[in-house]
Amino acid sequence: MRELWTIFASFFRVGLLTFGGGYSIIPMLEKEAINKYNWLTKEELLDFFAVSQCIPGVIATNMAVMVGNKVKKLSGAVAASVGVVMPSLLIIMIIAAFLQNFADLEIVQNAFWGIRVVVAALIFGVVLSMFKTGIVDKLTFVIFVVVFLCSVFLSLSPIWYVVGAALCGLAATRLRKAREGGQDK
Repeated sequence: MRELWTIFASFFRVGLLTFGGGYSIIPMLEKEAINKYNWLTKEELLDFFAVSQCIPGVIATNMAVMVGNKVKKLSGAVAASVGVVMPSLLIIMIIAAFLQNFADLEIVQNAFWGIRVVVAALIFGVVLSMFKTGIVDKLTFVIFVVVFLCSVFLSLSPIWYVVGAALCGLAATRLRKAREGGQDK
């Protein structure tokens, strides 16, 4: 029961202290799930993040379910998902009750502007971290460049990039194994 409370509390903090969507959850999850509790490796976190983007739903909730499930199966998944969602639910209820009265205030608009700047910085940090971890050879760098350029100049669904990169990874692994098998003979 104590471990479920730890999972809930950890994801409550993540939900409470991350702003700006799925990308901004990575630094906080890295701190909680990797550095503090050793629930995941950095590679597992990035894998979970990639899968969370590909499946329907909110990225933060998808991540919470996967991490919680890894740590404590179904009960961990429930504790993590309730933990990550609860702060947003409470905050939205409070904001909905009072925001109409304050939305036009300059101080509120400036606060939201500041939050957007911080979220952009956090996302940039995540991109750098993922780049360092994900780009391991020439092929992954080529995939990165192709996907980056396509995402800038084409309006394709991100799922096509994920599927294409997965197929490239599978093909590269097959070629590498075939080459290694041919060298053994």
